[in-house]
Amino acid sequence: MIEATDFRNAMSLLTSAVNVITTAGLSGRYGFTASAVCSVTDTPPTLLVCMNKASSSHTHFVENKNLTVNVLSAQHEHISKAFSSRLSPEERFKHGIWTELETGAPVLEDALVNFDCEIEQIQEVGTHTIFICRIVAIKKSHHDQSLVYFNRAYHQVGLTEIA
Repeated sequence: MIEATDFRNAMSLLTSAVNVITTAGLSGRYGFTASAVCSVTDTPPTLLVCMNKASSSHTHFVENKNLTVNVLSAQHEHISKAFSSRLSPEERFKHGIWTELETGAPVLEDALVNFDCEIEQIQEVGTHTIFICRIVAIKKSHHDQSLVYFNRAYHQVGLTEIA
């Protein structure tokens, strides 16, 4: 049997993009930092997002039935930290400039890319919920460096300018 600690230690060696997942609707405006995001299919464009059921904003994502995956650029480490902290939802959104696309979920204006989604399916597995999301709008930026998480630390990947 694999121990949870052994699993977490092994997964820390899987490099992941850093994302802020946001929602808005009748239940309010909420967000959290996540690395558990991946493509499901391109026909129709669909991705999945995993969220801990113990999160204080979990219910709001379920009730709002929408989310935006804001893929963070290299300069957004402070935003990742804000959305994974104990700050209130209102305080979190004071970091960055936020707009919206189709669903009304908050979109980080200068994110690497934004995937605006409607939640189509919800599956519970262990401690987490998997949201299967149909992408209804995509917005890309001009940034060419991504913020990633590897071995329990932030790193930057992508093109760098040579002076």
